[in-house]
Amino acid sequence: TLVTYNGLFQVDGSYVTNNSIAVADYSVNNDTLTCTDELCYPNNDPVQSFKSDGVSGGKGFAYYALDTYEVMWRCVFKDNATDTLDAIVNPNGDEFAADVVDMATDMNENIKQGYDFWHNLFGDLWVSRYFILGLGFGAPLVVGFFYAFMLRIPGVLPIMVWVSILGTIAIVFAGAWYAGDTAKQWKAADPPIYTEQEINVATYGSYALYALGGLLVLLFLFMRKRIALAMGCVKETSKAIMKMPLIILFPVLQGLGFMLFMIAWTVYAVNLASMGTLKTQSFAAGNIQITVRYFEFSDFVKQCGWYMLFCFFWSGQFIIALGEIVFAMAVAKWYFARDKSRVGSLTVLSSITTSMWYHSGTAAFGALIIAIIKMIRAFISY
Repeated sequence: TLVTYNGLFQVDGSYVTNNSIAVADYSVNNDTLTCTDELCYPNNDPVQSFKSDGVSGGKGFAYYALDTYEVMWRCVFKDNATDTLDAIVNPNGDEFAADVVDMATDMNENIKQGYDFWHNLFGDLWVSRYFILGLGFGAPLVVGFFYAFMLRIPGVLPIMVWVSILGTIAIVFAGAWYAGDTAKQWKAADPPIYTEQEINVATYGSYALYALGGLLVLLFLFMRKRIALAMGCVKETSKAIMKMPLIILFPVLQGLGFMLFMIAWTVYAVNLASMGTLKTQSFAAGNIQITVRYFEFSDFVKQCGWYMLFCFFWSGQFIIALGEIVFAMAVAKWYFARDKSRVGSLTVLSSITTSMWYHSGTAAFGALIIAIIKMIRAFISY
């Protein structure tokens, strides 16, 4: 029994019924090939059937109906089915036929291994779900709030920042000293262990690190006012987060919105990808004629694909831009409020409604500019 475009092609002795296998309706395609005795079962010989133009060693427009089982919504050949097929179509041990059957067997093994991997992965995720939610979401949230609270304490933020900066400079100078001292030890070794070139590399590396450390010192000296301004911004941000804790969860809302958009976008994209016309092409591979299938898309479908890509760019950037406006408005309301005791998580909700009602156009226009630039880059890359 062979599965082909017009349904099942069966020879005498086949026991598979027509309703056992569901085949898509290709009657609207005038150029699809279907099995005949000459194309798929010449001379009533299973061996010649395997090498026929219709089957072409498993790469034509028809394939054998084998016993399968379902793995992740896909049909996977049973091992005894592929063994039986090998015994029927390859009784003499022909290498080409054996390779094709082995390829199908290996494919089944890969699918089963992939299924085992995902099965074990989801099983582990389910077993450790409380640890993931606790340590992966709850604990970072608590630590983040504690960190934001600590930044409000006078002197904590400057100590953290300047210790980090001075530590970075110290590491660079320590590396420079170590490289120079190592070069001196290598040079003083008797008998010599390292070549002159290796000693020079360590010496010049030490000079380069000393120069880099000096540049960092000058850079941080010139940028000290900017660093102080950045620390002030961080401190004010920590105060805003403590007053409006709901703002921490707003990125989650953004992510959910983007997921909803991607669900709809994926449905349209998949349907668009199925609008191609199924074509077949034959070419010679040694003494065997191979037939392959491919989709050919019209200019209209290709243009729709570019439109879908533009929708992806524009909608994604719109969600990001609207989130930035909400953040800016919530912090601005807190910063300029005379009575900050009246500011809280409700301020975040009011900022969301105000931004969506009054500033969606601004976000859409900015997202449009970025989407156009991304489309130009996509055109160039394509």
